[in-house]
Order: sequence, then C-alpha cells, then structure tokens
Amino acid sequence: MTERLGLGWSLHGDGSAPLPGAAVMPGERLSWPRTLGFGAQHVVAMFGATFVFPVVMGLDPNLAILMSGVATIIFLLVVQGRIPSYLGTSASFVGAVAAIKASGGSTATVTGAILVAGLVLALVGVTIHLAGPAVVNRVFPPVVSGAVVLLIGLNLAPVVADIYWPQDQWVALTTMATVIAAGVLLRGFWGRLAVFIGLVAGFVLSWVLDTLSGPITAADPTGQVTEHLRVDLAGVASAEWFGLPTLHSPAFSASAILLVLPGVIALVAENTGHVKAVGEMTGDDLDGNLGRAIFADGLATAVASSVGGAPTTTYAENIGVMAATRVYSTAAYWMAAATALLFGLCPKFGALIAATPGGVLGGITVVLYGMIGVLGVKIWIKAGVDFAVPANLVPISAGLIVGIGGVSIRVTDDFSVGGIALGTVVTVAGYHATALGRRRPSTRPVAVPSAPPPYPAPAVREEVSA
Repeated sequence: MTERLGLGWSLHGDGSAPLPGAAVMPGERLSWPRTLGFGAQHVVAMFGATFVFPVVMGLDPNLAILMSGVATIIFLLVVQGRIPSYLGTSASFVGAVAAIKASGGSTATVTGAILVAGLVLALVGVTIHLAGPAVVNRVFPPVVSGAVVLLIGLNLAPVVADIYWPQDQWVALTTMATVIAAGVLLRGFWGRLAVFIGLVAGFVLSWVLDTLSGPITAADPTGQVTEHLRVDLAGVASAEWFGLPTLHSPAFSASAILLVLPGVIALVAENTGHVKAVGEMTGDDLDGNLGRAIFADGLATAVASSVGGAPTTTYAENIGVMAATRVYSTAAYWMAAATALLFGLCPKFGALIAATPGGVLGGITVVLYGMIGVLGVKIWIKAGVDFAVPANLVPISAGLIVGIGGVSIRVTDDFSVGGIALGTVVTVAGYHATALGRRRPSTRPVAVPSAPPPYPAPAVREEVSA
C-alpha cells in the first residue's frame, strides 16, 4: 500500500550524502535529518511568493502557507510519488482577482470563482488522463514545451528586478555570488545546500549591516522607498506560537467565474512545463502522469479555496532547487509539506520566514529562475529542435517576447490576458497555425516534363594493358 502511494523510499547510498555525480531519485531518500534539511530548502524557496501573492489578493497568508502543505500532500498522493513537486500560491489569478475586487466583489466571491476554476482544471486533468498524454504532446511538442518551461522561469525575472533586488542590491549581489560559489565549488552534501547557504549568509550579512550602519533607505516589498531595517523581527516577537488561520466559505458569482477561467490556460501550461522539466532532470518519461498532475493541481486549488485559501500551482522556485541540488526525492517534499503545516499553525514561525530580507530573496531567486529557463533550452537541445526552420523560429520567438516581456491584451475594461498565459497562447496557436499551413496541399500546377531530358551516355573507361 505504501509503495502504491509513493511512500516506500529506498535509502540512497548510506544516506549521509548523494553519491558523487548521482542524483537522488523520487523513490529514494537520504537520512531523515538530511531529508528534513532539503525539505526546509523547499519551504524557503516557495515561501516568499506563497506569502506575498495572498497578501496582494487580500487573502490570509498564514492560511495560504497551511493549505500549500495540504495541497502538496494531495498532489503527492494523486501522482503516487512519481512527480516531485511543491504546490504554492498561484499568481495566475492575481489580475482577475484585482478586477473582481474593483467591481465590488468580496473575498468570498474571489475564492468561489477560484474554486470553480480549480474544478475545471481538475476536469481537464481527467480528460488528459483518459485521452492519453499524446493529446498534450501534440499540443506541446518539444519546441513548444521548451518555450513554456523557458517562459515559466524568465517570466519571473521582473519579480527579481522590480520587487526583490531593489530592496538591497548589494546584499542581493552577495547572496547571488554565495549561491553560485557554493553550488559550483562545494562538494557533496554542502554543495547541494547552496540555496540554503546563500539564505543564511544573506540573512547574517543583512543583520550585520543593520548593526554597523543602521537602517537602509530603499524600496520596501510594496515598492515604496522608506528608511527601514533590513531584518525586522518585530513581527516575530508579537506573533503567537500557535493559532488557527481565518477560514471563510466561498460565494459564487457568474461574472467573477468568467474572469478567472482564463487562468486555467496558464495552469495547464505551468503544470505541463513542470512535468516536462522534472522529466528532463530525472531522465524519466513522466508524460503518462501528466493528467494526474493537472487533476491534482485542480483538486488542490478547489480544496484550498473551499476554506478561503489561495489557489495553488506547481512551483517554479522548487524546480530551481531540484536543479541546483539534484535531489528529487519526494520524501523531501513530504518534509516540506509537514513544515508548511507547522508554519501555517504557528504564526511566529511564519513571521520569521517572512522576515527574510528582500535583498536575500533577490540573490536566491535570480539564480533559481534562470536555471528554470535553462531547463527549457535543454529540452530543445535534447529533442534536436532546428530553429533554422521558420515554423519553429518565428512563432516561438513571438511567444517568448510576449510572455517574458509581460505584454498583455485588454479584452474588456476589467479583464486582460498577459504574461505566461498570453505567451503560451501565442506560442501554441502560432506554431500549430503555421504547421497547419505547411500541411495544406498546394493548388499550384506542377509542370511535368513530357519526356526525360537527354543525358549523355556515360563514358566507358577502357583498360590499357601494359
């Protein structure tokens, strides 16, 4: 039974460290203390966005952290431990939520609309599972899926440039350099903890700078320039050790539901890109589990929003952690989920992680997001995608710039499509439209010669005897 649920892990080596040059596969684990450490890395990687996006959408961040742990457990059970993944707060609905709030919608209306979107996503997952992954493979061939993975990583670049990095550029630069140096120069177990080492180093550096030079005048997480300490632990001191998040029931509005449904496109693309990226890293063919993954994400979103939580999705940040550590063990994700549950029930721990300086997050995410983008390029290289073919080059180029640049199309005064969703639509629609044009038979008359042209008879070489 445990094996069927993906809970039967074999010990990797002696459990003390990954074997030289080897990866810890999803069905393997290191010793439990080390597995807990890797799980903590995943919590750190997802925490910033998972905590910030609910705040932007007017939802309870502590509940979002708690439900991210629940969502991750749901996901791991549904995919039977074959796809390592953490489900954090999705940003795909931020624009739609803003439109709902602007039109007078309540928080309950927001979560009700998201719940319906989650159910639709789950239905899409069931359809893909029954029809087979070939359906998705036809829609997302390597040239397209590589672009989607690239979009997932590089679309997050403005988050670094506009939110995290400006908060403390020198701490961000130092943290980035520490992550790079640790990931490249350190060997064995410590090399796999490069992200965590960068986090600790950046946190300590920020505290030292506060002690020596006092507050910094720079942008805060909202973008407003203020004078503030880099490390603010006031929220930690005032937070309770234990407390239940605020729950509420969803309400349903047809207009609000219509606003959030296009976000399902982005979630299908994100999940497909995630499965492709994980398959590329682990060397496993995970296409057969794609329907399960999409269904699990939809189910997790519906469960989270049913109690007032935020929508969920597979997290790009955690793909970056796996790429950096080469530890794909789902046991680490169970540890991460358990840690998130504790954080969700303990406001003090949540406040501590939330106190991570923005400059530190900037240094970490600039590496992680870039590594995700490179995985998309790796898909292209492995599949031998030929960009000398215009049908590969032209629509993919357009979709990448639309998605990475944040281009948007305003459909109505209150609704627009942009970012990953629009970039994916341009990439997929452009590629398949040009492919359809290539397959259409030509109506131009073809000249057929009445007789073969005269060719000279081949010369006969005569042998000359001596």
